[in-house]
Amino acid sequence: QVQLVESGGGLVQAGGSLRLSCAASGRTFSSYAMGWFRQAPGKERECVASIGRTGASTYYADSVKGRFTISRDNAKNTVYLQMDSLKPEDTAVYYCAAVRAYSGSYYYTKSMYNYWGQGTQVTVSS
Repeated sequence: QVQLVESGGGLVQAGGSLRLSCAASGRTFSSYAMGWFRQAPGKERECVASIGRTGASTYYADSVKGRFTISRDNAKNTVYLQMDSLKPEDTAVYYCAAVRAYSGSYYYTKSMYNYWGQGTQVTVSS
């Protein structure tokens, strides 16, 4: 079992930055691939970034590539999402997710993840 708690959301102006954190419980955090997803009102939940167990492999959705950076600190059981050059269309609830992994790969398919945080709201004003 893994419990995930996100923090760091808020209101920011377009062009600004936020850093989301996701703290995981348990002693096997390094066995999990992690992902950040977002869901805007009326839209499907989508993966914006994911990272393999060691942090060596990462994935970014085209819409955030070059602006968002995912990282993890296995010693602190935490995964981060640094969001720069934010746009109004980045407004959504952001969720952290975890899936047990047996390789260093990342995963970007929502259905593969079986542990989810409660979400944190990010609002970008124009």
